[in-house]
Amino acid sequence: MTLEEKIGQMIQPEMQQLTPEEAGRYKFGSALNGAGVWPNRDKFTSAKQWAEVVDEYWSAVDSSYEGRPFRIPFMWACDAVHGHNNLYGATIFPHNIGLGAARDPDLIESIGRITAKEIAASGMDWTFAPTVAVPTDRRWGRYFEGYGENPEIAYAYAGRMVRGLQNAVGLDQLDQQVMASIKHWVGDGGTLNGIDRGVASCSEIELLNHHAMGYISALRAGAMVVMTSFSSWDHPLNYDHCPDEGVPYNYKMHGSRYLMNDILKEKMDFQGVIITDWDGHAEVSKCTLGDARYVFNAGVDILMVEARQDWMSVYHNTVEDVIRGKITHNRIDDAVRRILRMKFHAHLWDKPRPRERSLVVAKNIAEWKEHREVARDAVRKSLVLLKNDNEILPLARSSRVLLTGSGVDNIQKQTGGWSLSWQSTDVVLNDFPHASTIAMAVKSIVGNQNCLCDPLLDKHANTSDFDVALVVIGEDAYAEMKGDIRPWRTLEYAALKPSYESDMAIIRRLRKDKIAVVTILLSGRPLYVNEEINLSDAFVVAWLPGTESQGITDILFRTSDEKISHDFHGRLPVDWPTKKYSFTATTCLSSGKYVRSADDPMLSGKDSSSAFTYGYGLNYSQSTNSTIHQDIRLDLDDSEPLPPPTEPESQSWQVFGEGATNNLILRVAGNGLWVGGDVSRTRPTDVLLGNLYPINYTGENDGISVLFNGRIASIYVQDCDQLPKDMRGYVEAGAELVFEIKMVSHPKKNVLLACHDGYPSQGAIDITERLLNLPLGVWSSIDVPLLKLAEAGSEFQHINTPFMLYTEGSIAFDLGRVRWLIGTS
Repeated sequence: MTLEEKIGQMIQPEMQQLTPEEAGRYKFGSALNGAGVWPNRDKFTSAKQWAEVVDEYWSAVDSSYEGRPFRIPFMWACDAVHGHNNLYGATIFPHNIGLGAARDPDLIESIGRITAKEIAASGMDWTFAPTVAVPTDRRWGRYFEGYGENPEIAYAYAGRMVRGLQNAVGLDQLDQQVMASIKHWVGDGGTLNGIDRGVASCSEIELLNHHAMGYISALRAGAMVVMTSFSSWDHPLNYDHCPDEGVPYNYKMHGSRYLMNDILKEKMDFQGVIITDWDGHAEVSKCTLGDARYVFNAGVDILMVEARQDWMSVYHNTVEDVIRGKITHNRIDDAVRRILRMKFHAHLWDKPRPRERSLVVAKNIAEWKEHREVARDAVRKSLVLLKNDNEILPLARSSRVLLTGSGVDNIQKQTGGWSLSWQSTDVVLNDFPHASTIAMAVKSIVGNQNCLCDPLLDKHANTSDFDVALVVIGEDAYAEMKGDIRPWRTLEYAALKPSYESDMAIIRRLRKDKIAVVTILLSGRPLYVNEEINLSDAFVVAWLPGTESQGITDILFRTSDEKISHDFHGRLPVDWPTKKYSFTATTCLSSGKYVRSADDPMLSGKDSSSAFTYGYGLNYSQSTNSTIHQDIRLDLDDSEPLPPPTEPESQSWQVFGEGATNNLILRVAGNGLWVGGDVSRTRPTDVLLGNLYPINYTGENDGISVLFNGRIASIYVQDCDQLPKDMRGYVEAGAELVFEIKMVSHPKKNVLLACHDGYPSQGAIDITERLLNLPLGVWSSIDVPLLKLAEAGSEFQHINTPFMLYTEGSIAFDLGRVRWLIGTS
């Protein structure tokens, strides 16, 4: 192989930034599609249409080897993390946290086998799954991607999932197998305060015994790919392998030679491939988006890099680094040898081209009813019954049921993130053929005439007309970063969002009306729900069950002849918190030894931080009227409220522009620049998501011209130290957020205005309509009461970003004079 051919194997671009012609020209070894990315931006792309697109790239690369004495097949990778979840019509399984409650390794292997078939049916070869993180802080936004807080579940499951994915069928049907990837190496679930991409400061023994157990079983099962983590390991062993060049190494896992090379490859004898996460190399202090030398030398074999300008830079820079001796030929050969070994294990030389593979030709993926039956069974096995006073469950099919709560008819809350799109806040029921909400599943059992669906409980129905109220509450969909609970917040469900508080009000009203209440919680993590449990006759944790909600009604309702159809099977894969501030998993390492909760499913003692211990779960064969379980009531956490707000220091706070506070800086962030970057006030700032350059508004360089090109993007003003400050006094004083803007082009997608602490995970309001109504080329003023932002969920007791504009579409505008004003009209 030529040097250029080798480097081509080591770079994996994203399909939106790569044409088939370019894939062939550079002889790339693989490509991927990100979550929410489909050919021609069509989310309804079928499996067969996907295979045709993959085939174009495969054919272009294959043709590039004409005249060479060998050919190296091309691979396509995707994020299939709970089924082939980016494909329209695919089977959507419960997220990992629910599967952890099922305690069924055989089920896990079946799910892997089905997922592999559906991936293969779309012409793809490789999935970035399973996630084997063992989360230790419940505030982490990727908590639901772990199987539970106990590493014994990750160990039991990881190998079985790998076997299911990589050995889906016998050797006579090799084109139905896919390669698995275990992620994210290592300790991503152990970051301080549960901050995504944060810092794990644990010992090496904890990193091994708690966070690496899933890798051990997965590697034994034949996993050939490990994806490294965005997080950091702040430990002296995590050394800088090139201390004399550039700035000091920042402990990011993507640059850890100790953990990737010395431990994984040498000590653990891993013979496969290490791949980066999405542009993850750029977060290493010694790299940029276009320069990955440090991570290649640290042990990375394949670089996942999105943007065309970046993969081109990496390609040419890496070739030059090898020529100059900055990267040795031995390191390149080692990486390519591993890639070829992985491709041999994937049987790529034995597979026909993507469009001719057996499952692509055979049938449409949406016809696989038996796959959905397995998903339905997975839902049944994942449900955990925490309370069933007076044996109210199971319900008779003749029951008159009031269906209410924010999650009762909400497919987003059921599926969670990574479901046809990234954050999955934009999906609707029609995006999932054959799917049903919980309300739909209940109606199919009791009939429309015996139930009323009233999610907000605002139809003024007489609750006495019903035998039982089925209240479905739960978290809105989220994925990485956006799902983090901020360090100053609590796990109290009703306090996380105004809509969640409304769920509590519904339960209180129903209890006051003396109607029987069965509450179902849709959640990616354990939350403080003591009062909700106390006010409910029965309480079920359904996690994030996916599209097959009939798995829930299979258990909640009796058969037509009043028998029990299916019993509860699930057991908690976590300790359930009894305090608002019970952030840390109690099944963690303590003094180097693993602390297990008792197997007996009994309530913890009053002094414990757990309301229900790891392994707890009732079923119908247990009497809930026993002395152990009778009338479960949990103590309410009466933690001290926040201190009163302080008075504002002045009538106005200049945030951006002339006279702005010195400790505030202008920044830009988004797709390809998630960590954010400073915006220069003297020269243009060119980034993947657009470009910005300073302009004169009222003074020299006191304004900014912004062009966003359609990628996820935000421009914001942030405190230099990024430490949140209590600014509630401005809200109490009736202040408004005011800024001047000149529209150059109107927004193509919604624009959100926010002020809180960074990536817009809460408290944003939509100002799209106001911007669309502004004339082009004319300076205008926008003013928004801070109270309106507070009502939307922005927490002014913790502000380090007093201004942010966020959009996922193209837009161009000039910005000047941003301030908080008191006493405006």
